[in-house]
Amino acid sequence: MQPHKIVSRQEWLEARKAHLAHEKEFTRARDRLSAERRALPWVAVDKAYGFDTAGGRKTLGDLFNGRRQLVVQHFMFAPEWHAGCKSCSFWADGFERMIPHLAARDTALVAISRAPLEKLLAFRKRMGWTFDWASSADGDFNFDYAVSFTPDEVKSGAKIYNFGTAGFGVGEAPGISVFIRDEQGRIFHTYSCFARGLDMMNAAYHYLDLTPLGRHEEGLPYSMDWLRLRDEYSPAAASS
Repeated sequence: MQPHKIVSRQEWLEARKAHLAHEKEFTRARDRLSAERRALPWVAVDKAYGFDTAGGRKTLGDLFNGRRQLVVQHFMFAPEWHAGCKSCSFWADGFERMIPHLAARDTALVAISRAPLEKLLAFRKRMGWTFDWASSADGDFNFDYAVSFTPDEVKSGAKIYNFGTAGFGVGEAPGISVFIRDEQGRIFHTYSCFARGLDMMNAAYHYLDLTPLGRHEEGLPYSMDWLRLRDEYSPAAASS
């Protein structure tokens, strides 16, 4: 750890208040961005999507579970994989217990992956999660919402991810999509985000951002190389 400036309590308070002014600027900018996001136009969902769930075969409308709004967590889990993506699991650990709070604001949240339902439910049991998880199986949903790609698309190296701004090296990618249903039952797609757009939804990262070391991912082969599934950390690694 590099030596750090040490000051008196009064000097620290002055520096902290100066930083507080910048934090307030960021908060106001975030409020403006959130208002702009809510004002984005909507796209009608006209395709009939089907999903395998623990409660049987369901439509996209069924996944709302009686709520007006639906948040879909696109969870990377390819049909041939034996476990879910460790990064998506990192996010899932964060949203696992928020479902009742979202429901209180007329919003449902569901994870959707292409792996068969039995794999999803087995992995959910292993990780101790309880959120709804649906399999889109061989349907178009993941492809239509730009989180699954064909082998040819991946091989081409084309910019297929994050609204055509980046390539992606495997056939499954993370993302979030948001839908709303009107009084007539019509469903609209209102928002999607990918890549660093998902960052704000990871509470653990934001707690780390408050600390002197931050995320301390510098020097790793890639930023999340340190990450493991929650039950794969050794006691020594978890405490170091």
